[in-house]
Amino acid sequence: MWRDPNPNACLLGVCGAAAHHWVLQDMIFHQALTCCFSKSVVNIINSATRFQRFSTSQMASFRHKPSKRIEGLDKNVWVAFTSVAADPSIVNLGQGFPDIPPPQYIKEGLAKAAAVDQMNQYTRGFGHPSLVKALSQVYGMVYGRDIDRFKEILVTVGAYGSLFSTMQALVDEGDEVIIIEPFYDCYVPMVQMAGAKPILISLRLKPTKSTNISSGDWVLDPDELASKFSPKTKAIIINTPNNPLGKIFNREELQMIADLCIKHDTLCFSDEVYEWLVYKGHQHIKIASLPGMWDRTITIGSAGKTFGVTGWKIGWSIGPEHLIKHLQTVMQNILYTCPTPLQEAVAQGFQRELKLMDDPDCYFYSLPRELQGKRDRIAQILRSAGMTPVVPEGGYFMIVDVSALNVDLSHMRDDEPYDYKFVKWMIKEKKLAAIPVTAFCGDASKPQFEKYIRFCFIKQDGTLDAAEEILKNWNKDTSV
Repeated sequence: MWRDPNPNACLLGVCGAAAHHWVLQDMIFHQALTCCFSKSVVNIINSATRFQRFSTSQMASFRHKPSKRIEGLDKNVWVAFTSVAADPSIVNLGQGFPDIPPPQYIKEGLAKAAAVDQMNQYTRGFGHPSLVKALSQVYGMVYGRDIDRFKEILVTVGAYGSLFSTMQALVDEGDEVIIIEPFYDCYVPMVQMAGAKPILISLRLKPTKSTNISSGDWVLDPDELASKFSPKTKAIIINTPNNPLGKIFNREELQMIADLCIKHDTLCFSDEVYEWLVYKGHQHIKIASLPGMWDRTITIGSAGKTFGVTGWKIGWSIGPEHLIKHLQTVMQNILYTCPTPLQEAVAQGFQRELKLMDDPDCYFYSLPRELQGKRDRIAQILRSAGMTPVVPEGGYFMIVDVSALNVDLSHMRDDEPYDYKFVKWMIKEKKLAAIPVTAFCGDASKPQFEKYIRFCFIKQDGTLDAAEEILKNWNKDTSV
């Protein structure tokens, strides 16, 4: 029988192959080895294979572990419910994206920008020059102050990018960050990834016997808020208009927050992505415009919410140079820049609306007029179905109390809040999708919010018609 002059080399070569082809080893290599080598050599190889398999498994359990900063953050309401509601037969009033078209000039602006060769290359990392110029002009008018387009503005990948850059740049391990419930669900994970501790305080519904409830009826307790500030407090996050509630913090409420920020030398991260979606009788006030607040506030905005182009993922942070420069440091080391043609199209959109800001036909004013009709319509439909809507002052979401429906869900999993079970049941039985509100609060507040679900109403009339049909027939053929 032929023998390799260097059996050790042959043995090592076969072991190396086996290490890279586990699936084939038992079938092909074993047969080949049996033919070429003695039984003892085969046994040695099989033992080596088992050892290497064990070692690889042990290595995976240690080396492949996630970093501590993301431990416990894997669950996400959008992943869970977007996939469930993907069936085209389901009327989706869940996830907050418009199905009404964005302005024609915005789409045409993108097409024109993409047709210019230079616009398809990298642009300035902290914001395309034409966009930061437009932002400085629009918000200079809003704030009533000059804004340095290069030093006081950062353009990011959506408001998410702005929030993440803010947390990474300004929040440190051991800090505390106050978050107002209900909150947009990424706030807590982003604070935790920065190594800080979220300190939660809930808006609470004022006692009332009325069924005509507004988002303005949800308020903070001043003493409770004051008690949340400590020497460890680095910042407070506010969201106005609030998602999911639709509350617009009024001047008195903002002043209360500002006074505490100044007293405790605390930063304020103000998420104002729905700033233009304000309904009749209400006013959006930027907390950074209050005395003493510009120098301690990062204000976050979004082209997706401003122009109805959520898929473009263009956002920005505005604030004083001594804070923005740290966000720019984060940006240059994680994403570097944002898509050039998208930024150019948004810039042209802002320049167009800048000329119309004293005109009722300005898109910033015409869109909320259109949405107010949709808001009032969906509120009436929900009341007719036996639910209690909380009518929002701003934004395009409405939370709804479903307590009066008395849907028995005791047959479903016990380890989920009622609203999670209700939404899953509603998607299956009624073909209507929403989002559970306990996704926007901490564990301690879940009992307060678990009978509420969130609907999105920035939808075409046809989508709302389909939802109305489902809600009109709510009590027919109910299966629980």
